[in-house]
Amino acid sequence: MKDLKKVVQEKYSYIAKQPKQQNTSSCCGSSGCCGDLEISMIGDEYKNIKGYNKDADLGLGCGLPTEFAGIKAGDSVLDLGSGAGNDCFVARSIVGESGRVTGIDFTDAMLEKAKLNNQKLGYTNIEFVKGDIEEMPLPENTYDVIISNCVLNLVPDKQKAFKEIYRVLKPGGHFCVSDVVILGKLPEKIKQDAEMYAGCVSGAIQKDEYLKIINENGFRETIIHKEKEIEIPNSILLNYITLEELRQFKKEKTGIYSITVTATK
Repeated sequence: MKDLKKVVQEKYSYIAKQPKQQNTSSCCGSSGCCGDLEISMIGDEYKNIKGYNKDADLGLGCGLPTEFAGIKAGDSVLDLGSGAGNDCFVARSIVGESGRVTGIDFTDAMLEKAKLNNQKLGYTNIEFVKGDIEEMPLPENTYDVIISNCVLNLVPDKQKAFKEIYRVLKPGGHFCVSDVVILGKLPEKIKQDAEMYAGCVSGAIQKDEYLKIINENGFRETIIHKEKEIEIPNSILLNYITLEELRQFKKEKTGIYSITVTATK
């Protein structure tokens, strides 16, 4: 697990240090660090969303969690894997001056980029902290809403992650996360490959298992608000599996999906 975390850290550190390019929406970002794995993850457009900051949008998401998060003015919001701050700035536009937004990330280069973006915007009620989602350096019962965008699938121990989410949420608080899940059996060669892992695919688990983990950690009122299949080109899959394995993969109708889900503490 530590090795996988290191892979993710290195990949996202590389992305954070690249020059900003426009019109990219890939779990690998705009850098091309994933080689051929430049998969378009979402059709959701941030550009007309209040609070959107193009300098903070590295194209790393697989959804738009703030759309279904039910954030209100004055709320305290936590963004897991906040990257360059994109969703934090959108959340800040909703909570206003009376609210507070915290972003947590374990990649130094991302934190540096987020803090620089915030410095340019001049917000005093946003903070970015370094930490691991499996063991967050944050107090319990603190946040009204937790959001996350294509990050929890990269966390090796999802039980720990949702346990931590439950711990730091206020009683009655809720989360809204966009994430990648699997339907059917993903070929082992794809699942184990580190590059695919950092590309948000092989870190994903079965959709039913994902929902089960949420419920096992005490959450209620679990709702999937949006679900979209992620199409991986055959040319990319053939870098990891044989033609015969690809045919079997297609025959079994295995699917990789982005979902946006909410649940309440």
